Amino acid sequence: MTEKVMFPHVFDSSMLASFRSCQQKGFLTYMEHWKPKFESVHLVAGAAFAKGLEVARESYYANGLSTEDSIALGLHALIESYGDYEPIIDTAKTLDRMMGAFEFFMTAYPLGQDGFEPAKFESGKLGIEFSFAEPLEINHPITNQPIIYAGRCDMIGLFADGYYVEDDKTTTSLGASWSKQWELRSQFTGYAWAAKHRLGLDIQGALIRGVSILKTKYDTQQVMTYRPDWEIDRWYEQVHRDIKRLITSWEEEYFDYNLDSACGEYGGCSFNQICKSQTPQRWLPEYFDKRVWDPIGRKEVAVSDWQDFWQPKQLTSGEENGTT
Repeated sequence: MTEKVMFPHVFDSSMLASFRSCQQKGFLTYMEHWKPKFESVHLVAGAAFAKGLEVARESYYANGLSTEDSIALGLHALIESYGDYEPIIDTAKTLDRMMGAFEFFMTAYPLGQDGFEPAKFESGKLGIEFSFAEPLEINHPITNQPIIYAGRCDMIGLFADGYYVEDDKTTTSLGASWSKQWELRSQFTGYAWAAKHRLGLDIQGALIRGVSILKTKYDTQQVMTYRPDWEIDRWYEQVHRDIKRLITSWEEEYFDYNLDSACGEYGGCSFNQICKSQTPQRWLPEYFDKRVWDPIGRKEVAVSDWQDFWQPKQLTSGEENGTT
């Protein structure tokens, strides 16, 4: 008998995107919890940039501080978040360049003068860093409790013709291809669904602000993409269909390989060398550590902490059907 991995209790857009790209990639990343030994500079830099913006916005809109003080506090938060991380690759996303990108962004989209006003909820909280964890209409195959869909968008507020979810992106290049990639992006449809479902807001769509970070310059681009009700309803149905297929794969104990374009996207899948091996389980510990992605806390945690929290029932093949 082989030990059966735990099926996720919570999904977010990154998890679903991984499974949709390649079930095997999603399985290794989010069910067996293999993560690269070295932190990605893109994740570290992106998280630091987001933290800086969150603190600056909270300081200005919620706490009533001046623009200068709010930016200073945001910059300090970015530095603390980036910490002593040292990139292992040649990159423009160093701490100094991220600090410069933050100041450039604050100039391009000045607090209180950029046309975007954070929403004010009934609780009195402003629409800065809107987090959600909403039950879906599909139950977990072990606990029989509703599976949760979770996420966190940078802001919800009034812009142009109505309410929009807002998201900030760091990148290395901007242009036509960058702006077009968001039209069907599930991440933003999920944000719109959650804001409508949880807050009752009539969300028009998403506002995406990107800042490109190169070694010699910065640039920015702003994109609006709409999400009508029918598109949100289609997204909701598709999420359920995708998770149902994953439950079937989990029950069969086989997760399909893509073995095509997904293997080379975004510079190549981190599991390429594993999939090229006839004995992948032998090599996984050489290149990866086990850490669990917590979609609600938006952080990686130790496997033991995750197991203690969920107290999962350890199953072996066949136990779920009472056939052992």
